[in-house]
Amino acid sequence: MKAVHFGAGNIGRGFIGLLLSQAGYEVIFSDVNDTLVELLQERKTYTVRLANEAQETFMVSGVTAINGKNLEDVAEAVAQADLVTTAVGVNILKHIAGGIAKGIERRIARGAAPLHIIACENAIGGSTQLKEHVYALLSEELRAKAEMVVAFPDAAVDRIVPIQHNEDPLEVTVEPFYEWVVDESQMLEGFTRIAGVHYVKTLEPYIERKLFTVNTGHCSAAYLGYLQGNATIQEAMANPQIASLVRHVMHETGSILIKKHDFELAQHEIYIDKILQRFTNPYLIDDVARVGRSPIRKLSVNDRLVRPALQGYELGMTPSYLTMVMAAALLFKDPADPEAVQIQADLRDMGLAGTITKYTTIGEEHPIHLLIRTHYEQFKQTVVS
Repeated sequence: MKAVHFGAGNIGRGFIGLLLSQAGYEVIFSDVNDTLVELLQERKTYTVRLANEAQETFMVSGVTAINGKNLEDVAEAVAQADLVTTAVGVNILKHIAGGIAKGIERRIARGAAPLHIIACENAIGGSTQLKEHVYALLSEELRAKAEMVVAFPDAAVDRIVPIQHNEDPLEVTVEPFYEWVVDESQMLEGFTRIAGVHYVKTLEPYIERKLFTVNTGHCSAAYLGYLQGNATIQEAMANPQIASLVRHVMHETGSILIKKHDFELAQHEIYIDKILQRFTNPYLIDDVARVGRSPIRKLSVNDRLVRPALQGYELGMTPSYLTMVMAAALLFKDPADPEAVQIQADLRDMGLAGTITKYTTIGEEHPIHLLIRTHYEQFKQTVVS
């Protein structure tokens, strides 16, 4: 079995590529990083190390790579694949759509077997978004034919993979925990199950639980830690005040999840405790800058902060802690992050109210908008810029 995986970065190699290889797939990575592609082509193997006391290692073998800049190679790989996955970042999905569309066209012309394309991204409806990009490049006739033999099931993925500082550029260190949930209702009949993947009939409860707990909590630790001058998530979570605030944020989103999806309170508390333990893993050093990067995306209406805050408000709750983190995100001033730089420029040029509305879509008259402004002004008074 052959799997084409877009994205040979740390998550691609340390999470999705590892599981696919262990499930018996020959993994072909597609990436635009010439160095990574050449190394994978040459070695056809790499090491994944677990961030735990035992420092367990896994040798991932039988892999190779193609250069994502070569559309013909990408299309042919997709045409021959039994499975296609991605871990490139949701904003990059549109850039890989061309090769996938061309590959689907070839598959249809050859009468190839059905294909599943799964976007393993930190986003709600990642595969659905990828499908829209791909179908925009196909004719109406090809779209109709593709509907019969190609499926784009949405997924939720969870594994902390920090920035790497390994001597071997292919080696990856990852946390022991992982979760890969796929919407079975969107898959074609007779699909092949992947070992290590959890298949569910309804994905939304799982993806919102992960997004609103893991991702919301993680960026909360990053933005609050940044304001205190912390360099790593572990350092931030060692601060009792920050750790307490992060827990409050997760309890706030937990109240929304429990009310919306009927999660059991006791079970969700256990889930929160597990996530907090992951954030304090002493064998995993995760930079605040990495976790906090791309604040524009994190402040968007369907992401980890605004989406639960609006849902909570609609359910009659006051999202005090979520709005506090949104305010902290607006004060994230990493000069190496283009999105952080853009937000600071907008704060200078448009003012606070206009910037909040621009990125969250929340109007000035909305109570959540007022909460964000209030927290922002409080931070400005207590934190040295």
